[in-house]
Amino acid sequence: MADAAPPPDSPSPPGATAGARRLLWPGGLSARLLLLTVLIVVLANLLILPPNLAAFEAQRLLDRVRAAEVATLVGQTAPNGVVSERKAEQLLASAEVVQVSTIVDNERHLILQMPRVQRTPYLVDLRGQNPMSWTAPFQTLLGERGRMVRVMAKPRFLPVDIFEIVAPDAPLKKELLSQLGRLIGIALFTSVMAGAVVYLSLNFLLVRPMQRITRSMERFRADPRDQRARIAPTGRRDEIGRAERELDRMQTDLIAALSSQARLAALGEGVAKINHDLRNMLTSAQIASERMAQSGDPKVAQALPRLERALDRAITLASNVLTFGNSAEPAPETRAIPLRAALEAAAEDAGLSEAGVRVATAIGPRVQVQADAEQLHRILVNLFRNAREAIDGVAGRGGVGQVAATLTQDALTSVITLTDDGPGMPERARANLFQPFAGSARRGGTGLGLTIARELAQGHGGELTLVETGAQGTVFELRLPRGTGAG
Repeated sequence: MADAAPPPDSPSPPGATAGARRLLWPGGLSARLLLLTVLIVVLANLLILPPNLAAFEAQRLLDRVRAAEVATLVGQTAPNGVVSERKAEQLLASAEVVQVSTIVDNERHLILQMPRVQRTPYLVDLRGQNPMSWTAPFQTLLGERGRMVRVMAKPRFLPVDIFEIVAPDAPLKKELLSQLGRLIGIALFTSVMAGAVVYLSLNFLLVRPMQRITRSMERFRADPRDQRARIAPTGRRDEIGRAERELDRMQTDLIAALSSQARLAALGEGVAKINHDLRNMLTSAQIASERMAQSGDPKVAQALPRLERALDRAITLASNVLTFGNSAEPAPETRAIPLRAALEAAAEDAGLSEAGVRVATAIGPRVQVQADAEQLHRILVNLFRNAREAIDGVAGRGGVGQVAATLTQDALTSVITLTDDGPGMPERARANLFQPFAGSARRGGTGLGLTIARELAQGHGGELTLVETGAQGTVFELRLPRGTGAG
């Protein structure tokens, strides 16, 4: 059974529409470039066509004037200066004119004339610098048949003021048509040749490189992991070269982003699997800590508050864990908190101590900032831990160093500045400082610490920035919306 025809309102297949469009108009840039080049050259030739025809017509009329002058000189050699009617006809026929006259002192003298009545001719004056306008040839070409043309010119051989002839324009029209055909042929030939040269040149210099960039983009979109889809910059210094280099950078960044996304997805899947078991383990540890509190041991009682705080934070984090990049951190619940106490608690959890890397600060115990206590603690712990690990990694220092904490406030912002005396960050870590899985300066690090810290700061409406880093140490600034407090 034959296939049923599609309903009238059904959309046409995209391929059919594209094919029909190609039949009506060239779809490729190369074809359009060739067509545009040919049209421009044809237009240029059409612009120079009228002056060429005008010059050709002026030269042909001037040739007739000179031939008539020669015929006049021959006629003056006749016996007694009298030219017979038959001789006059022969002279006029040889010059292809029907009448010759001269003007001396504004007085016109008829020299030769055929014995027949002529139609009133139209005038062409060749004495000026621009004897013919560009439209004059078309006046001849488009005029009615059997017309006469009256030509006035400066004489070359005769001692008169003006030499004048009257001639039929039929031969001139025939010559103009022939010249027009030659000019059109030359215009078409030069248009095609110039179009081909320009097309090949631009196709080599522009179109083919653009096609190469386009193919690379298409292949990269189809499979970003295909190394053959990566474009190799040619080193050109023009706009094409810039486009190649920017595309190469974009492809590199996208591959890095896709790799990070894949690692984040794997990390999220792993966290989701262990989250339930981890919460159970932390609950058991919390129960054990409660039993330890009943032991009455003074050493246990001294260490127990720190253990309980760590377990509380771990349980809260496990309960609200959200895979990084898949979901956002919870919105901060800000309140006025004492900054010095927050710094000391974070330093203790980050492993800072008086015997190793210590915190130095002149911030008063009553100075407060507006922040979410838990999220601020996580930010400070990340910064303190990074500083301690950097100082511990310096050979010969024995893990001894300092992190100075200062606070400056204005009407809108509280700025917490942390300055360590570590070795500074390497160039790779600085270039990818807040990029997940890329900004770690420590072997085995994930690079998530600063990324999470910055995200938490931005969640407060603030910002975490690297001010400077070098051999003298590293300085971070944590900006938070202005809180209330007293020194």
